[in-house]
Amino acid sequence: MALVRISFGRLLASPLGSAGRTCKVQSLFSPQCASISSIHVPDRVKRPPPFPYKEKQYNLLRSLFDNTTDRFNENTKVIVVDGPIAAGKSDCAQKLAKELDMLYFPEANMDMLYINDYGYDMRQLDPELPESCRSYDVKDLNLRPNLSDVPVFQIQMYILRYSQYIDALGHVLSTGQGVVLDRCVYSDFVFLEALARQGFASKGVVAERIKQRNIPYEVNSKLMNEKYLANIEELYKQKYLKEISTHAELLVYDWSNYGDIETVVEDIERVDFDCFGKYDPKMKDWRIFTTWEWNEARMKYTTDKNFLMNLLNVPRFDVPELLIDGHDAGKRFEVWNNVSSRNEVC
Repeated sequence: MALVRISFGRLLASPLGSAGRTCKVQSLFSPQCASISSIHVPDRVKRPPPFPYKEKQYNLLRSLFDNTTDRFNENTKVIVVDGPIAAGKSDCAQKLAKELDMLYFPEANMDMLYINDYGYDMRQLDPELPESCRSYDVKDLNLRPNLSDVPVFQIQMYILRYSQYIDALGHVLSTGQGVVLDRCVYSDFVFLEALARQGFASKGVVAERIKQRNIPYEVNSKLMNEKYLANIEELYKQKYLKEISTHAELLVYDWSNYGDIETVVEDIERVDFDCFGKYDPKMKDWRIFTTWEWNEARMKYTTDKNFLMNLLNVPRFDVPELLIDGHDAGKRFEVWNNVSSRNEVC
């Protein structure tokens, strides 16, 4: 049985403090709105147009004339679709986003790190780099999972998921449009612990889906064996779902034969996000009561994103696997910088 979990995301605090916590599905607090509506239910309230947060900074001056909550409606929420590899979560998330008129965020991947702004894939530079600085992505993880690069890969994936989640929050607060994420930063620990041990789904279904997808590095993977899938399954059941259920509304579906997205939408529409008390642990991250606090949150997740990302810039000299030789690092900087310079000239 392949299970897909749909949860409602939370606001981010410190990435260090949340590293061991699960992803939770939560609503933006709004006393007028109690549930999510499908695209077939029109919004009759005229709201300001989306703020172009990618082109303009939302600063103190703009916040005096542009209140974040003016764009909020019942669908101003973060939804996370989670599940094991090949569970069908990506298809589910895309359909869900379309039905709810939300923005879909595909699962974070190493392309976000290795493909630069000009579309150049930095992995092509591996022959020019020392071995310690060469690329290592999910393909390498599946074919060569025992290398010393695995810890670095997992940390990089965590950073990418963290960055993407900040972008999702920034989009929600700047436009009022909800988002649907394919997995998020809070479930990252499942894979880290599974790798440390060596999925929330029936191993048989997941294994069969992997064969059906016929992605070479998955089919021939030395990592995706019965033990690894069993570890993921146990961690999802015993930790991820156990913790998430105390913090957010959680919907779980058997996706072994896929499912009816309209049924999922109907279930989501029935969830009342305003039935929680002041001290209820569920939805507490979104209990922001003043307009100015919402404006500050919006600035934090857009204009001040670099500050949040710097919280992860903590050297760990006590973990040799996360370190590379200074000369090797200098060589990588030189090679990568030369490519960036050539792209800028072009």
